[in-house]
Amino acid sequence: MSASTHPVAPLPVDYRTIERIAGPLLFVEGVDNASYGEIVDITMPDGVTRRGQVLESRRGLAIVQVFGATMGMNVSGTSVRFTGEVARLGVSDEMLGRVFDGLGQPRDGGAKLVSKTRLEIVGNAMNPYSREEPSEFIQTGMSNIDGMNTLVRGQKLPIFSAAGLPHNALAAQIVRQAKVLGASESFAVVFAAMGITSEEANYFVSEFERTGALERTVVFLNLSSDPSMERVITPRMALTTAEFLAYEREMHVLVVLTDMTNYCEALREISAAREEVPGRRGYPGYMYTDLATIYERAGKIKGRHGSITQLPILTMPADDITHPIPDLTGYITEGQVVMARDLQRRGVYPPVDVLLSLSRLMNQGIGKTRTREDHRGVADQLFAGYATGKDQRALSAIVGEEALSEVDRIYLKIAERFEKEFVNQGYEEERSIQDTLNKGWDILSDLPERELKRIKPEFITKYRKTTSTN
Repeated sequence: MSASTHPVAPLPVDYRTIERIAGPLLFVEGVDNASYGEIVDITMPDGVTRRGQVLESRRGLAIVQVFGATMGMNVSGTSVRFTGEVARLGVSDEMLGRVFDGLGQPRDGGAKLVSKTRLEIVGNAMNPYSREEPSEFIQTGMSNIDGMNTLVRGQKLPIFSAAGLPHNALAAQIVRQAKVLGASESFAVVFAAMGITSEEANYFVSEFERTGALERTVVFLNLSSDPSMERVITPRMALTTAEFLAYEREMHVLVVLTDMTNYCEALREISAAREEVPGRRGYPGYMYTDLATIYERAGKIKGRHGSITQLPILTMPADDITHPIPDLTGYITEGQVVMARDLQRRGVYPPVDVLLSLSRLMNQGIGKTRTREDHRGVADQLFAGYATGKDQRALSAIVGEEALSEVDRIYLKIAERFEKEFVNQGYEEERSIQDTLNKGWDILSDLPERELKRIKPEFITKYRKTTSTN
C-alpha cells in the first residue's frame, strides 16, 4: 500500500461555538461526534488553557465540565478542542509513597511520573459471575471494628460520621494500622480526600509521614480551595490506582475515601448547572447510580490474588442518617460503622455506636481459621450485654440505680466498661484481634455464667476468666 492510501487522522478542530457558560459547564454547539467522557482542551481569551470532560452530547450540543475555574472565559473568545481521548491515569509502582492532587498531578514536589501504562479512570464494572465472595479478615487494630463489625477483604464498609466528630483521626489511624494477617501478603493503602481544608490535608500527610504509613500509601488530595469539579474525578483516580495495584501487582489494597458528602455536593452542583429536575433535597436522581459506579469497584476477582476493600467516609448533614447520601450509601454497601455524638461527649474515642453499626459480611471473615473460634459468640454476647446495659441506664435515670436488681446493675456496669475499655481506644493504641477478644471476655467476666446464653459452653470453659467467682 502506498503512503497516499493510508487513512489520515482528522485534524483537531477548535470550536468557537460556545452557546453559554453556566457555573462549571460550557455548552458548545455544532459538535456532532463528541463522546461521553471525552477530554477537551479549553483555551481562554488570555491564552491560559484548562482541561474539561464531556458530560453529555445530543443533537450537536456538547456539555463540557471544566476542571478549574471558569472565571475569565466568555462565549466569543474561548475555544474548545475535542481530543478524542477519555480521561486516563498513568500508573506505576512508584506511586506508592507519593502525594497527588485530585487530578493525579504530583503535590509533594516530586517528579512527575513517567509511565507507559495509562488506564481509563472510569474503569470497567466487575462481572458478578467473576466476583469472588469476600472471606478473609482485615485487621484494623480497632476493637469496635475488628471485634464487633469486622472488615473483610473485598468489602465496602462505610463510616457514617458528622461534622465535628473525629473521623479524620480514625481514618489516619486505620491507614496506619490496617494489615492482613498473612505474613507473605502484599498490602497497600490508597487514600483519597475530597473537599478537605489545607489544615486537614497537612494533618493527613504529616501523620502518614510520621508513622511511616506513607511508604505503602498512595495519596490523592482535593482541597476545598480546588475546583469542586475535581471532586468527581478524584475517587476514580484513586480506584484506578487501586485496580492497578490489586490486579496487576497482586496486592491487597484498602481504599479510604473521605468525604463522600463533598463528592455528592459536587454532583448536585453539576446537576443544578445543567438545569436538571432535582431529586431528594436537590440531589440528582441518578446519584444512586453514580455512587454505585464508585462503590462497586471493590471486591475480589476469581483467579486473581489481589483484592480491593473500600472504607468510604461521609459526614451526615445535620446528623441525619436518613439523609439521601448515607441512605443511598447504605443500600449499595455491605454495612456501616456509625459514629455518635453522645459518645464523643462522654469522652469516648473513637465514638463508634456499635448498636447502630453493622458489617453484613462479618461472618465470612471470622472464625477458627481466620480470627478465633469464639469470635462470633463473644461479639453477640457483647452486643446483648451492651444493649441491655443501655436500657438499664435509661431506667435508672428514672427510678434510680438502687431500684435495679443485682443482675441489672451488673449489666449497667458492663455498658460502662464496654464504652470506656472496649470502644474507647487511644489514638496510638493498636490492638490485635486476640487482644480485642480477650478484652471482651474480661468485660463479660462480671456476668453469671447462666447469662452467657450466646456463647457455646466449650468456649466458656476454655476462655472465661478464671478470676470470675460466678
